[in-house]
Amino acid sequence: MSNEKTIKSALISVFSKDGLEPIIKKLNEQGVTIYSTGGTQAFINDLGVEVVPVEDVTSYPSILGGRVKTLHPKVFGGILNRQNNDQDKAELAEFEIPQIDLVIVDLYPFEKTVASGASEQDIIEKIDIGGISLIRAAAKNYADVVCISSMNDYSEFLDIITEQNGTLTLEQRKHFARKSFNVSSHYDSAIFNYFNQNNEETVLKLSEQKGQVLRYGENPHQKGFFFGDFDEIFTKLNGKELSYNNLLDVDAAVNLINEFKGEAPTFAILKHNNACGVAQRATLKEAYADALAGDPVSAFGGVLISNTEIDLATAEDIHNLFCEVVIAPGFSDEALELLKGKKNRIILVLQDIELPKSNVRTCLNGVLVQDKDNVTDALEDLSEATNNKPTESELNDLIFASKICKHTKSNTIVLAKNNQLLASGTGQTSRVDALNQAIHKAQSFNFDLKGSVMASDAFFPFPDCVEIADNAGVTAVIQPGGSIKDQLSIDYCNEHDVAMVFTGTRHFKH
Repeated sequence: MSNEKTIKSALISVFSKDGLEPIIKKLNEQGVTIYSTGGTQAFINDLGVEVVPVEDVTSYPSILGGRVKTLHPKVFGGILNRQNNDQDKAELAEFEIPQIDLVIVDLYPFEKTVASGASEQDIIEKIDIGGISLIRAAAKNYADVVCISSMNDYSEFLDIITEQNGTLTLEQRKHFARKSFNVSSHYDSAIFNYFNQNNEETVLKLSEQKGQVLRYGENPHQKGFFFGDFDEIFTKLNGKELSYNNLLDVDAAVNLINEFKGEAPTFAILKHNNACGVAQRATLKEAYADALAGDPVSAFGGVLISNTEIDLATAEDIHNLFCEVVIAPGFSDEALELLKGKKNRIILVLQDIELPKSNVRTCLNGVLVQDKDNVTDALEDLSEATNNKPTESELNDLIFASKICKHTKSNTIVLAKNNQLLASGTGQTSRVDALNQAIHKAQSFNFDLKGSVMASDAFFPFPDCVEIADNAGVTAVIQPGGSIKDQLSIDYCNEHDVAMVFTGTRHFKH
């Protein structure tokens, strides 16, 4: 296997011609014979560069409306032959097959066509057959052939052939082969996932083309990576690079604030994926102040998020707090200028896009996949379980608390009043412990729990929680219901004038 190969011939067949011109001119300058078809052939001709039509090699025209152009033994023989194999060389001579040293392909834009909302017929026509076959053949035979399968690689390839006068090492050819199989596998995954939108095949195919190395994982001794298009969701305006833990908190913050999209100004502060402060008020400045009051200790070093543009008045208060990340749909010029005063503070503008519909996580030697919990409890979903009916004010607080509860680690209890998170008990093995934690925390920050409401992510199998809550001052409860012992909690509430509503939906978050 020769280490160095000099390009003497090339087959070029691309959908997009962007960035191709300098490569064509450089190959022509180096005396490379160029083969091509259709639109690419016309593009090369227009550059004044001589090109051999593939039809002249195969003696077949492009047929079936362009569906078949390069699928021919004389094309694939020229790519797949082993240049150090005497039998292969003899067959090339016998069948008059030209040697092809370089293949440049840009596939039909299947994913963009799907994303555009095109018709099924248009989408099907954007499934590349010849191009993907050329990529696989050339990448397989990297020992003798260079495969350039993406416009993203044009610049690197041009630099190499310029600096090395059209010669590539074995390591460089293998490098481009690896990139090519990444392109082909991603392309096939996208096509399969389009056909499997209803999960008729219980198969998971994930392919993320954009990725970045993080400073580390959850802890400094762990490696960390993020795979996804961060820039599709956020515009980063300031600050250091986000860490693994930052990204987890940002994800939790975005999912929580989406519950309040389009509502009155709402501000949330999160720490370790859980909200430690949330409030909804007439102004954002008031919402921030009351969110911070929920737990000013935990807010230190937290992630802050708003459902509306952050103004200067709010930014002035935020600026006094050490926080890792501030997220909002927008920032006034004055607010942004102030918040950028701390160079490490990460400032993100949240774009209005649809988030993934599934959750994926590793488990044992495999992965777990589930539909995202897209149910948001609403007034029309509630059924009144007790004789004592909640007031209008309590109903508003119950829905507010339920939204927060849904995004808090189980087992959890959330206490709220006047559209403000008073406290929550998070991630406890006992629901009683979660409630006691919430009560203790609320009282430690001098909140009056009289007239507050309680939300639980799951049902109460015993009346102990409603009794503890009642004694603390809670007057209304929202919970899924569904326990065979629901009546015990209902009876207690009826006897002590506590209102209780059922949602019918459990919101475990493990």
